[in-house]
Order: sequence, then C-alpha cells, then structure tokens
Amino acid sequence: MDIKLINVGFGNIVAANRVIAIVSPDSAPIRRIVSEAKERGQLIDATYGRRTRAVIVADSGHVVLSAIQPETVANRLLMGKEKDA
Repeated sequence: MDIKLINVGFGNIVAANRVIAIVSPDSAPIRRIVSEAKERGQLIDATYGRRTRAVIVADSGHVVLSAIQPETVANRLLMGKEKDA
C-alpha cells in the first residue's frame, strides 16, 4: 500500500489516505469536535500560533488544525491524487 502525504502548512504533513473531512472551524459543531479531540488528547495543532482556518478530521479520530484555507488543503489533496492517476 502506497502512503500519500499532503502538506497542511509550515512543513507539516498528514497522511492523505487517512483524511475523512476538511472543514472550516467557524461552526459550533466543529468547535465542539475540536474541544472533544483536545480532551481525548487527539488534537494536533499545526497552525504555528496563527489563526485556524481549516480543521482536518482523520479516520483515527485525530483532529488537525491548519492555518491554511480548507480549499487549499483540498486542492493539494486532489493534486496528489491526479498525479497518481
């Protein structure tokens, strides 16, 4: 099995095949998901102190915070898939 990686900003990389959702952090349900992941110890803050613009949910229950736009993360994910096709 080939592991695909996606850059989520500032040199931080996530396994693309483990990503379930890439969402904006603005809604209350997403903020709840982030706070619950923090309580479980499954929150990864990859913002380097900047404003959170994308929340990436993995199939393992981990939640990754990114300082780049969700559209940018999604485009990087799609570009990686197009290279392999």
